[in-house]
Amino acid sequence: MSGPQATRKNGRRKPMAEINVVPYIDVTLVLLIIFMITTPMLQTGVQVELPQAESATVESEGDNLPVIVSINEQSQYFITIDDKEPELIQPEEVEGRVMAVLNKKPKTQVLIGAYKGIDYGVVVTLMAGLKNAGVSSVGLMTKSGEQ
Repeated sequence: MSGPQATRKNGRRKPMAEINVVPYIDVTLVLLIIFMITTPMLQTGVQVELPQAESATVESEGDNLPVIVSINEQSQYFITIDDKEPELIQPEEVEGRVMAVLNKKPKTQVLIGAYKGIDYGVVVTLMAGLKNAGVSSVGLMTKSGEQ
């Protein structure tokens, strides 16, 4: 007799063709727990000294002079429009003034010049406000190595 009955009589079992996935699930869960613990540690900042890099000069197109928003060491905001004298302005007024300039001249560039000791959060908040005002890209002013 051949067939399935013959293998039962001989005492041999058919080899199982399924993979046991339980150990893989255990390893996956352990890795998940490790990543959940280490991810918050990666988000904390590290004190680094940023490199000094050469930057290209921004060329203004025609009579479209850039709007410059500056922050000095006392955290006072100044805005320079059309190469006039810098004007002291409140942080809440920056968005409105920039929006007014962009309504007249939509391709006007907006640059931020901040004192090197200013808190990073202040500059990021200003950049977010300028994005809300409709500025597509914000430039950061730097000093070259010779200055």
